[in-house]
Amino acid sequence: MNQPPNPPAYPPQAALPGCWWHPNRPTGLSCARCGRPACPDCLREAPVGFQCTDCVHAGSQQTRQQHRQYQNSGMGTRTIAGARPTSSVVVTITLLAVNVLIYLITALQAKSLDNSNASIDLAGAMRPAITLVGGEWWRIFTSGFVHFGIIHIAANMFSLWMMGRALEQVFGKARYTALYFVSMLGASVAVLLFDNPFQVSGGASGALFGLMGCYAVIVVKLKLNPSWLLVSLAINAYITFSIPGISILAHVGGLITGALVAVAILYAPDRDRVRWQVIGVSIIVVALIGLSVYRGVVLSSLVS
Repeated sequence: MNQPPNPPAYPPQAALPGCWWHPNRPTGLSCARCGRPACPDCLREAPVGFQCTDCVHAGSQQTRQQHRQYQNSGMGTRTIAGARPTSSVVVTITLLAVNVLIYLITALQAKSLDNSNASIDLAGAMRPAITLVGGEWWRIFTSGFVHFGIIHIAANMFSLWMMGRALEQVFGKARYTALYFVSMLGASVAVLLFDNPFQVSGGASGALFGLMGCYAVIVVKLKLNPSWLLVSLAINAYITFSIPGISILAHVGGLITGALVAVAILYAPDRDRVRWQVIGVSIIVVALIGLSVYRGVVLSSLVS
């Protein structure tokens, strides 16, 4: 009978080191911070890997010390946008109230919830030809506060309330206000550049798409689950392309502008952060105004 071959000889394994705190416990684990061997009982989950109890305690003391120094510097705790944390949503409430008030006035003028022929709406709605050639530049912003019908105002104000509250708390009043109105400017500029010069449009949806663009940048920066954002984009895209009379260009312009403003705010260098944020947003505003002026010059030359 054949004998089975001898099993291969393996070199003896080196003995595992003992835990730094329990030398009688061999372990193959180690602290991610100091590198000392540690048994499972001596390791704690930390922001970066698993650390021993000594390093976790030292890290906590260092964090508290840095927090005290930060508080004593007068800057206080800041959000990812560099704003002071707040539960106030006064800007969102004010924007919502102004939009609703203007709609109620136009509904009273038209004596109907279908207020499309109200004089305030007609005077404030976006009309590219009149805005650029006629010099009625106020329509760039007033068009963001006029709505046509109860469904239009209700849908936009619901979106403003849902998105605006969280963004205002993260961005603070000043940055959030800048985000909203620069997004509105971007939406209007897109209409001025590419839409039919005689098309009438209005509504807060351009600025609201800017808030959505900002959310997209936050999701990327913080590596959040994008499911909610994708669902919202899909729903709004369906509404945009399926309901007649909605300005697709305003939505796209607002979305892109809001994302650019968010990048300027969230990715500003930590040193002199506010100054760099102001510079970044100002560059966007100047570029949008320049495009509008150029478009106005072109249209004026064609008319003359």
